[in-house]
Amino acid sequence: MPLNPNDYKVLIVATHGYERSELRVPFEELKKFGADVKIASLSSDPIKSWDNGDWGDQITVDYLIKEINVQDFDCLILPGGQINPDLLRTEKTVITLIQEFHKHCKIIAAICHAPWLLVEAQIINGLCVTSYKSIKTDIKNAGGIWVDDSVVCDTAIITSRNPDDLPSFVSKIIEELEQFTNK
Repeated sequence: MPLNPNDYKVLIVATHGYERSELRVPFEELKKFGADVKIASLSSDPIKSWDNGDWGDQITVDYLIKEINVQDFDCLILPGGQINPDLLRTEKTVITLIQEFHKHCKIIAAICHAPWLLVEAQIINGLCVTSYKSIKTDIKNAGGIWVDDSVVCDTAIITSRNPDDLPSFVSKIIEELEQFTNK
C-alpha cells in the first residue's frame, strides 16, 4: 500500500549563507507534495540566506542539529551555496548526522557545494555524484565518480550541480520518497 505524502518526514540542514533557492525551492515544493518538512541548524535563531551576492531573507529553525533522531526522518536535504556547506562541514554534529542517515539507508540529497558535506562524512567513495564544478576535484579525491548531469542518484544519495537543476533535483527527491520502503 503506497504511503500518503503526509507520511514523509524531510529534514533540511542549513546555516547562515545557504543559497536561497536551494533551500526554498525544495522546502516549498516538498510541502506542496504533502511532506512534513523541518529545518535544523546549529542555533535556534533564524538563519539567513545568501542571495545575489548579499544576505537575503531568513527562515525559522525547527530543531537544533544535536536534537535530531535520524529514525524520525526519511530524507535529509543539504542545500548549497558556498558559505553554508563550508561552515557546516567543520561541525562534528553535522557530519555525524549525515553518517547516521547514510548508515540507516535514508535518502540524502545535496546540491551545489553541499556535496562537500558528503566528502567530509566519507560516504561517497565509489558512488556516482555531481556537484558544482569547482568541487569536482574534491569529489574525485574522496573516491567519488563525478558526473556532469543535472541530477545523479546512487544508493539513495541524490546530488545536483546548481540552482538551474532544482526541478530535476526536487523531482528525484519526490521519486525516491515514493519508492522509499524503510517505513
